[in-house]
Amino acid sequence: MANAKTDNEALSYEQARDELTEVVKRLEAGGLTLEESLKLWERGERLAAVCEEWLEGARARLTAAISASDEGGENAPAPF
Repeated sequence: MANAKTDNEALSYEQARDELTEVVKRLEAGGLTLEESLKLWERGERLAAVCEEWLEGARARLTAAISASDEGGENAPAPF
């Protein structure tokens, strides 16, 4: 799993979210061995962390954009 970090970094938010959804479906379906379940759960945790990083980045960008428009005063164009 030396490439797990590299693989995670290369995933877009949507890719990580979709794969996480599939992991959850497989775990909920059952029928897996304990080892398979643990590996899937670990992958799910990594994917959830990737999604959280993307969301934190998006939140920071939105906060910065809102802050910049607030500094522009009432005459600043709306961000949307």
